Amino acid sequence: MSQPVILASGSSIRRDLLERAGLEFEVLPAKVDEEAIRNALEAENAAPDEIADALAAFKAQRVAEKRPEALVIGCDQVLAHRGKILAKPATIDDARAQLRALRGGRHQLMSAVVIYDDLQPLWRHVGTVTLTMRPFSDTYLTEYLERNWNSIRHAVGAYKLEEEGVRLFSAIEGDYFDVLGLSLLPLLTFLTTRGVLKA
Repeated sequence: MSQPVILASGSSIRRDLLERAGLEFEVLPAKVDEEAIRNALEAENAAPDEIADALAAFKAQRVAEKRPEALVIGCDQVLAHRGKILAKPATIDDARAQLRALRGGRHQLMSAVVIYDDLQPLWRHVGTVTLTMRPFSDTYLTEYLERNWNSIRHAVGAYKLEEEGVRLFSAIEGDYFDVLGLSLLPLLTFLTTRGVLKA
């Protein structure tokens, strides 16, 4: 009998990407206090990629404690701008402030994946994408937020590149899947090497 695979994330995008790739898995979202973990790591001057990796690992570990027989995939994404980590906007005003801060400049998205097996970290990867945001007008920003708030309210950076958020950008350097929140190609390569997916 093959080893069960669990995605420790409630993200519909991550689930959709893995389903479309032909992976058979269960979804069991991890419940962790992301803000407390992030704040503690920032207080220790951890780098953004280390924070993304730690959050993904905490999620995988939490689910692995319940299902130690499974391969558990934990994921997280961190947005770094001028050395500061941005959280998901709590209100539309937070989103407006974030986008104004990002407007006309560059920022990085770190997308981390950690796999646990038998309560131990087995594999990990952090992909980094650099995004350049165009200098859009305040009028466009207001209209964008009015049209998209319900969709972007849980998105780090207050945008989704697979939706109208793509219009906020002039350049993207890196893997598109990392922008979506899952380092899909390295993950599929590992799962194939592991024998979970056929070579």
